[in-house]
Amino acid sequence: MQHRRAYATLLLLTSQLVAPAVLAQSATPPAPAPATPPVVQTGTQPDTATSTAQDGTTTDAPAEVSSPGFDAEAAQEIVVVGRNIPNVVRATPQIVSVLSEADIARTGDGDIAGALTRVTGLSVVGGGFVYVRGLGDRYSSSLLNGSPLPSPEPLRRSVPLDIFPTSIVGSALVQKTYSVNFPGEFGGGVINLTSKAIPKKNFLSIGVSVSADTVTTSELGYVYAGGKSDWLGYDDGTRGVPAFIRNADKGSGIFTADQVAQLSNARTTLLQVNNQLPANFSGEIAGGSVFDIGSDRLGVIASLGLSNTFRTRDAIQQDSVSEDGTVRNDFRTVLTDNRVVANALVGLGYEFNDNTIRWTNVYIHDTLKQGRLAGSEAYNNFSGLRLQQNTNWFERQLIETQLVGEFKLTDALKFDARGAFANSKRNAPYERQFDYLCSNRTTNGYPITTDGAPFSRGFNCNGAYQVTQRFSPFASVVFSELDENLYTGQADLAYKLPTDRPMTLSAGYFYSNTDRNSRRLQFNYQTSDGAGTAPGFPNNLLRPDYLLSPDSLFNACPQRGAGICTIQLQFNTQNGAYAYDAGLEIHAGYVQAEAEVRDGLRAVAGVRYETAREEVTPIDSPSTVLNNGYWLPAGTLTYNFARDMQFRLSGAKTISRPQFRELAPQQFRDPDSDRLFFGNPNLRDSELWNLEARYEWFFGRDQRFTAAGFYKRIDNPIEQAGFYPSPDATLQTGFTFLPKATLWGGEVEAQKYVPLESLGNFFASRRLLLLANYTYTQSKITADGSCVPNPAAALGSPGIGGCAAGFGRANLLFRDGAPLTGQSDHLVNVQVGLEDTAALSQITLLFNYASDRVTNRGPSNLSGQGFQPDIVERPGIRLDLVARQGFEVAGANLEVKAEARNLTGTRYSESQDFGANQVFINRYNLGRIFSLGVTAQF
Repeated sequence: MQHRRAYATLLLLTSQLVAPAVLAQSATPPAPAPATPPVVQTGTQPDTATSTAQDGTTTDAPAEVSSPGFDAEAAQEIVVVGRNIPNVVRATPQIVSVLSEADIARTGDGDIAGALTRVTGLSVVGGGFVYVRGLGDRYSSSLLNGSPLPSPEPLRRSVPLDIFPTSIVGSALVQKTYSVNFPGEFGGGVINLTSKAIPKKNFLSIGVSVSADTVTTSELGYVYAGGKSDWLGYDDGTRGVPAFIRNADKGSGIFTADQVAQLSNARTTLLQVNNQLPANFSGEIAGGSVFDIGSDRLGVIASLGLSNTFRTRDAIQQDSVSEDGTVRNDFRTVLTDNRVVANALVGLGYEFNDNTIRWTNVYIHDTLKQGRLAGSEAYNNFSGLRLQQNTNWFERQLIETQLVGEFKLTDALKFDARGAFANSKRNAPYERQFDYLCSNRTTNGYPITTDGAPFSRGFNCNGAYQVTQRFSPFASVVFSELDENLYTGQADLAYKLPTDRPMTLSAGYFYSNTDRNSRRLQFNYQTSDGAGTAPGFPNNLLRPDYLLSPDSLFNACPQRGAGICTIQLQFNTQNGAYAYDAGLEIHAGYVQAEAEVRDGLRAVAGVRYETAREEVTPIDSPSTVLNNGYWLPAGTLTYNFARDMQFRLSGAKTISRPQFRELAPQQFRDPDSDRLFFGNPNLRDSELWNLEARYEWFFGRDQRFTAAGFYKRIDNPIEQAGFYPSPDATLQTGFTFLPKATLWGGEVEAQKYVPLESLGNFFASRRLLLLANYTYTQSKITADGSCVPNPAAALGSPGIGGCAAGFGRANLLFRDGAPLTGQSDHLVNVQVGLEDTAALSQITLLFNYASDRVTNRGPSNLSGQGFQPDIVERPGIRLDLVARQGFEVAGANLEVKAEARNLTGTRYSESQDFGANQVFINRYNLGRIFSLGVTAQF
């Protein structure tokens, strides 16, 4: 029998792609001539005594680094036994990895998060949040030129690094051991991005690229009209918010049809099928000039970029509340994301004598326009085929201006000062949702026939879709906004003592003040009859934009008489707080000594005292205040025992504070995971003890072998945990802390260049790059009889096992010995490349593997006894191919880049394993991505 097709067919059987943003790529480095080869990962530089090129080696410029405590001159002053030790390694006693501009270009990644996945022990979770050795993004901090960055993402305090295109980044330094000149929130590592400032010569570059994937481009997706400037990522006023919405909490909470009619309607409600989604594109223009003023240099650099990408996810989304894993809700959901990223950078740099002043201004605007359609024939209290549609607009913006001064006052005295102001915003107006139920009868009893209706390969309605009181509310709209200001300042003073052996004493002060305001206003549609009632027949058969048109708003129940009932909005003060204010003020000071104890043995030791007051104040609720101070010691020994080998030993104590969003009892839907999150005011600071030993062998220029072992103990580690607010509710994610966790493991890395001139003239200047790294990590949580926060504490959960309200015994909520969330046992990166040392010509094959990792602790059983299995993600294997080729045409240097991503077609999978049953929390296919770009430099 033929069935009526869904008003927008839900695609179930085709594969949809989650494509990474295709952003503007880094321009060809301005300084090197066509014959200059790329810079390698370590930023290695030869000593003046050994600058002669060796077989298969080059003399590239070092990566530019601007961060607290980094002193490039230290590389020349510390006496080392081995001259093969790279300068950037000698310049700091800590364990670091540096990606230069050329390294980033070799990987071909459009954003810095993707490039960092090539560093040993790093992985990216949730799009752009970097995990170091399996520790969550909370244990890693992000800096720009040494100054902290705020986050426009309300779920996290750290910055999603996928919003930083590689075109504005000069280098990325990852420091895995703690030093006291950095903020005390450090667990896995600190990532310092250095922006481009002073170009080596005048340049102008223009680049464009286009990409497509095998399952999104030219395939079916769900879109909506929005505004005319949506393609640029900016709203043209279509999503303007009326005053009554902004002041919703000041009235009765009920808004009439006259007020509802002021809201944007069709352009933000009507979800439509697009059978030919367009290709992705990006473009960038960048330029720079350098001026010689006597012996001084003034540099100006600016860049402007725009990218527009599409991705579609055809997902299975299930959950279970039973102890055996019987599926309760089983939805097929198709989401189409249109992501637009605009970025700009303006930098001024002034070098005089041995001093540098750097003024950097960064602007990033990241917009996600999302259409979502979900259908289910298996859900709690089933009453027929259910269809749910959403239209969303998420706008994130980051603006930062910072001034950095690095001054060499005398040969022995160095002074650095950094000051920055940053503002981040997130605006999400008109998050709309409509729920429809398929029925073969109207709400007033008339039969609905479907003879001759077309048949779709997705869900088919044997009747008609209609809004009813079965799903209350039948429609809703959410307006949310976040605004955060961050002020930071730091001063560092270093003095080199007049001793026979190099010895430096340093001290510094750090100040940070963060203020955040967040509001999330949810409104439910209902008729003037109240109680979540839905419009009557025949209005309830209308598509969303007609349902909210004036004819329906003012005459919602036409069979009862004209104007008898209307459609109104009800301000919904959902569980938790609809608004909160938050602040974090930090004062810190440190002292540190660094010395060469004897030839080849270098030591650095210091202590930092850091005090902070963190406060989150939900509206109409008491504040959560964490006011703590910590002594944070750190020390590192480096023993250079051979001409090309050294050994490091490092130990430190650090901390991790709860993020604002984790403390705030406010509901939020994450558009990436398509999951609801809820904060917990009962969290507290985590304390970490860190120990690491590392062996490094630099057996040739730009060639190395390293091996390391590490151990961390974490008191009160904060974890994500699933929970069900009620038996009928969908799975949500909350936060808790556990009594203790330990993490340990090891990592190895090897990089080797093989000259190929023996193979013939074509290979005379070419070499083979072989790079591989592997990280093995183990962790376990301690879930004993201690009372820990219940993830649903903000919803008024009772005490469990004799604990106070909002708390429960850890062993009743979680499995003792389970791994930390986000931690993969195995991380593997392999690069095999062929590159020309005399011209720009590279082809690189990149292999990446991450083993299974827990994303959420499993929720407690509804019975109150025991808990479900953890929710586990399976990242799997990924294979990429990147090729770059340089040309010279009419005096312009051209770079052509071709990329093939995810050649393995690895899918995204997040599930619970109950043994006999497996529940797929979120599973969808990822497609293969192919791109082609060209950059011209003049």
